[in-house]
Amino acid sequence: MGLPIFYSCDRCPAYCCSYPRIPVKPADVRRLAKHFGLSTEAAARKFTKAGSEEGEIILRQAPDPVYGTACRFLGRETRRCTIYEARPGICREFPGCARCGYYDFLAFERRAQGDPEHVPETWHGKKP
Repeated sequence: MGLPIFYSCDRCPAYCCSYPRIPVKPADVRRLAKHFGLSTEAAARKFTKAGSEEGEIILRQAPDPVYGTACRFLGRETRRCTIYEARPGICREFPGCARCGYYDFLAFERRAQGDPEHVPETWHGKKP
């Protein structure tokens, strides 16, 4: 049994999916290929691109109404991962500890605004 967690993704607009660089490893590309019934090479061409770091592979983004762009696998209406069982390792590990700083900030802002749906306008310079 793992440590308790002090956050909930249920009411979050998927901030972690909006990171402009979501790095993936070869095992992640193989998992995506299997999930979509593609060759590893086809999955790499369709879903990834070179990152800014040497040798880095990142997921391609898609337009998003909240953040401008977000992971191509984020359901725009549900704000949930559409490939949850095949999601990359970095997504499986996030946030890597018992607390999510984004969740803490979002919960604070929602309490301060008295609005359980509030999403701060300044994130990524986009207005929700």
